[in-house]
Amino acid sequence: MAVKRLRFVLYFIACLTLSFTGASASDISLHGFLQGNYSADTSTSNPDGGDFKLTEERLQIKLEAAKDPFRLFIKTDAYYDHIDEEVEIELREGYLDFTSSKWDARIGRQVITWGLGDLVFINDVFPKDYEAFFSGRPLEYLKKGIDGVKIGVYPGFASFEIIAIPFFEPNHFPDSKRFWMFDPMPSVTNREREKPAVTLDNTEIALRAYRDIAGFDASLFFYRGFFRQPSMMPDNPMMPTKLTLFYPKLSVYGASLQGRALDGVLSLEAGYYDSKEDKKGTDPMIPNSQARFLIGYQRQVWEDFTVGLQYYGEYMLDYSEYEKNLPSGFPKEKRLHDLASVRLTQFLVHQTLKLSFFSFWSLSDGDYLLNPELKYNFSDHIWAALGANIFGGGENWNQFGQLAKNDNVYLQMRYEF
Repeated sequence: MAVKRLRFVLYFIACLTLSFTGASASDISLHGFLQGNYSADTSTSNPDGGDFKLTEERLQIKLEAAKDPFRLFIKTDAYYDHIDEEVEIELREGYLDFTSSKWDARIGRQVITWGLGDLVFINDVFPKDYEAFFSGRPLEYLKKGIDGVKIGVYPGFASFEIIAIPFFEPNHFPDSKRFWMFDPMPSVTNREREKPAVTLDNTEIALRAYRDIAGFDASLFFYRGFFRQPSMMPDNPMMPTKLTLFYPKLSVYGASLQGRALDGVLSLEAGYYDSKEDKKGTDPMIPNSQARFLIGYQRQVWEDFTVGLQYYGEYMLDYSEYEKNLPSGFPKEKRLHDLASVRLTQFLVHQTLKLSFFSFWSLSDGDYLLNPELKYNFSDHIWAALGANIFGGGENWNQFGQLAKNDNVYLQMRYEF
């Protein structure tokens, strides 16, 4: 299936490129960058004995061509991974736009961003690459593309986005060879992953309706699809010999509101996660339904210095059923899992030097993530960043506590053209 999809994508892009050969040179642009990403352990070697989370050189090419009413955009990466000694080519985005006065459409691989959270996601239900973030790649690599169709409709009283995703794309979590991670069943090595089949019934559907209300940007969201983090199903609950990793069905209903308030920007977001395969919360292998919420505030305190604050929570429903059915020896989640975050950003030297600090701290679990970073623009085309990811606190199975042995420092260098 993966090979067929890749062939289809390459054929699709080739056809689109040929269709734009009649466009003038002014309607075609080619840009990209050369980049090095390096990340080294600072406390403990990796599970496979290595001392680097990431060592790679990367070339990205971005091609954009326009010929009304169409626009073609392609973003592809080629990179060499020194740890695995592999050369990879990745199509990060590749889509065709059609634009008219009342509606538009985009078909192909695209990155979609919904919601208001800073590194927390409620209504942004699209796939993420957490290994890229935890190992020190630039933040843009946290988002993964989806292969689908997005249609925008603008009748006047509101705006609408409708998205259909026929090919399921899960979140990408840190590799067990490079990262120390909690595993509830480490002795069971026979594992099989089952992605949702490509059928009409399994096509993910997402809808966003948005408009301005009294100076605030207001949005309503709906999603029907699957959890992007796999659940584990043992073949025998008492003495398992095989684990099946699968993605339970999920629906999300949400809303957000953002606007000027208290001399800054106030963000409010909420979502109801309806776990379709565990409606009563009695199956401990499938996540219970949840209510998620976010309060955010950002303000420029003085020139070139900005503070961003967030409070985020996940409230588990049917908690008594979860407690009753949890297998012996499994770690027990709290009814309320909440996080506070702070982002500090200071620009210096005519905004060529950027000092930033981001942190998560879980009020419920006591674990944390610290991410300081220094970035300097040597010119309009060359920049470098030096930073660190520091994890700790809580228990060895908490969100960040399980990463406590994965502290790393990273270096990013980029030449843009």
